Parts: sequence; C-alpha cells; structure tokens
Amino acid sequence: MDWLDALILGIVQGLAEYLPISSSGHLVIFREILGLKLAGDDALQFDVILHAATVCSTIVILWPLFRNLCKSFFTFSRDDDFWYVIKILVSCIPIAIVGFCFKDLVEGLFTGNLTIVGICLLATACLLTFAHFSDRLLDGKMIAANRGRDITFADAITIGVAQAVAVLPGLSRSGTTIATGILIGDRRDKVASFSFLMVIIPILGEALLSVKDIVAGEAAGQVAVPTSCLVIGFISAFVVGCLACKWMLNLVKKGKLVWFAVYCLIVGILCIVW
Repeated sequence: MDWLDALILGIVQGLAEYLPISSSGHLVIFREILGLKLAGDDALQFDVILHAATVCSTIVILWPLFRNLCKSFFTFSRDDDFWYVIKILVSCIPIAIVGFCFKDLVEGLFTGNLTIVGICLLATACLLTFAHFSDRLLDGKMIAANRGRDITFADAITIGVAQAVAVLPGLSRSGTTIATGILIGDRRDKVASFSFLMVIIPILGEALLSVKDIVAGEAAGQVAVPTSCLVIGFISAFVVGCLACKWMLNLVKKGKLVWFAVYCLIVGILCIVW
C-alpha cells in the first residue's frame, strides 16, 4: 500500500460510512480495484483506523448534541439526555455479543469476496426501498421529518440488532439502522443522529485494540501497512466524513434514501457478475 491507495480508501470510507452504501463493502471493492492484497488482520486493522476517523467526524458534526449527552451522563442528571445515552449503551449490546463471540468469523468475511458484498448490497437496496415506501405509505403525500415517535428502549435494542447484522460487508450500517428505525416508526430526524452516535462506542473500542496491535506489530517488525498510510487514510476519512455526515443528515430529513437503493442495486449486481 502507498499513500495514494490510503488516500483513496480514506475518501471512500468518509463517504460510504454515512451514505447508506456500506463502507466495509466499498473498501473491499476498492481494494480489489487497486489490486491491494492485504492479509485479513492487516485489512481489518486499516479499516478500523478509517472507521475511527469517521467516528471523530460524527463527534465534530454532532458536537452540541454529543457535549450535552456527555454532560448529562457523567453528572447523572437523569434527564432526557441521560436516558438517551443509556439507550445508546443498550443498542451496543448486540454488536458487543457479535464482537466477542464471533470475532474470527466476522474477520473471515473481509477477505475480498465480492459475491458476498454483492448479495449484501442487494439486501441493502431492498431494505432502503422498503423503508422509503413504508414512510410514504404512512405519510401520504406529506414528507415530515418529525413523523413518528422518539426512540424507545425497545427501539434501541431493535436498531442495535440491525447494527450487529450489518457487520456483513456490503450491508450498510447506517442504511440498515436508519431504515430499521423508520420501519418501526421512529422519527427520521431522530433515528439518523442515533444511528451515527450508536457506532461510536464499538468503533472506538475496536480502534483501541487495533492501536495496541499496531504498536505490538511495529515492535516485532510485522506491520504490513506503513504508519504514514494510516495517518493519510485517517485524515482523508475524517475530512470527507465531516462533509458526508452533514449531507446525510439533511438527506434523511428529506426522505431521499431511495436513490441509494438504486445505486446499491447496480453495484451489487456488478459485484456478483464480476
């Protein structure tokens, strides 16, 4: 891997993490296009660094909300923001179970199998389409971002299960969680922010473990991805992620996700027939 590869993958991650097109799936696709043959652990390690960058993008763009949530949670205010954080923690339970119990299986999926990516992209397209038309059915001709209820604890668990399933490369995490929230009747403006915030804890946890592995690998002289590439990938993913996060929040409010279903359908078919 050289600096240009890292830059391209960082840009792809920054866009695809927030747009409902699957960042993990597109990283697999672009590694194939660029001819990068990273080993499973090295590919996963680099992907985690890129995901950590987009988590930082989320914190920057949603800083007023994030700051208030942290203040309420760490001061035990027991207000709406405090319980919102508890819902986020509850939503992380399914992904934690997958991470602890099926880590090796999940890592094995990130081996450049474009057929799996294609099938999961088709599933993403179907889910986005269902969410779009169910939203229209309930709203009639009126598109209102505040239709529906606020996220409940049961909703948090349901969306958390969707996030756990979305570890499959090609199944968009943001698309799956946002579409699930819409399908169960949550407000679109609320579920988008919740979707972006709920990934912070699992990604930062995985990133910390990855940093430990990177340091250990450098000490043993076994790091396949140069540190300079990790830095370039992180910065490019962060900058592009900030722009994509703001864009996606507006798209969800306007109910424009169906166009990404068309994109996922086309790319999914191409991956299968490649």
